[in-house]
Amino acid sequence: MSALERDSIARTYELILPHIRVTPTIAVDPADFGLKLASLTLKLELFQHTGSFKTRGAVTSLLTREVPAAGVVAASGGNHGAAVAFAARKLGKRATIFVPTVCSPAKIERIRSYGAELVIGGDRYDDALQASRRFVEESGAMPVHAYDQVETLLGQGTVGLEFEQQASQLDTLLVAVGGGGLIGGIAAWYAGRIRIVGVEPQACPTLAMALEAGRPVDAPAGGIAADSLAPRQVGQLMFPVAQKFVERVALVADDAIVEAQNKLWDVLRVMAEPGGAAALAALLSGAYAPAAGERVGVLVCGGNVVLR
Repeated sequence: MSALERDSIARTYELILPHIRVTPTIAVDPADFGLKLASLTLKLELFQHTGSFKTRGAVTSLLTREVPAAGVVAASGGNHGAAVAFAARKLGKRATIFVPTVCSPAKIERIRSYGAELVIGGDRYDDALQASRRFVEESGAMPVHAYDQVETLLGQGTVGLEFEQQASQLDTLLVAVGGGGLIGGIAAWYAGRIRIVGVEPQACPTLAMALEAGRPVDAPAGGIAADSLAPRQVGQLMFPVAQKFVERVALVADDAIVEAQNKLWDVLRVMAEPGGAAALAALLSGAYAPAAGERVGVLVCGGNVVLR
């Protein structure tokens, strides 16, 4: 695939558009969320196929690479695995998915529903990644990385393209960060034309630590959003993009994420998973404080949560 540039993201969007959903944006009254802003626009990417943005990158990878007879393999906290399983079923390929024990029951059920072979083991994403790499060596299957792969980044960058088409007057966009594929692709699309702010749980400050160190470094992996926002390190490919185009990272506590989940339900009847609500949590908690008159966009990126 081409380098991570705006024209490459635009071509990727044309390629994958028949296989994805154009997810809605909604302009909401900031006062409904207890906020004083000029405007607040949410993009509801949790309405994407499989319940998260990950489908864009997975479809991109399977459409642009030659898949062997052994099929594809992915390691995932859950959402990427569901996306790869969905893309493989849609395109008639085999899929084997490795997830850690922290993977939520909702995500495990999603993956199985798409007919993939599922392997559960290890305490964190990196354990699943190492197991998937051994499987690649043994089987010859094609790996589809959750975030540190050009095709994945290009696919996730289409979220930014689509958001700009739907809401062209944003000053700032808040994006949750795990391995960084989403914010890396989005930041590459906007390329400094608006402010991009990453949001991470305090329990897994992966990008915050990387930016402070000047390189990807091992970070803690815990908290309520550990199944989606807690890799060992951010990706090598996205990191230079983040250094150039991500203004800062806001850290949020688990209770702020729960508050954001509850607000999304109370105000919009939208049920987001913890990782999907993290970006909004930065606004509600004050971890990111907009300036007067600032027009803010928030990406609600995942909705794979168990109904109770």
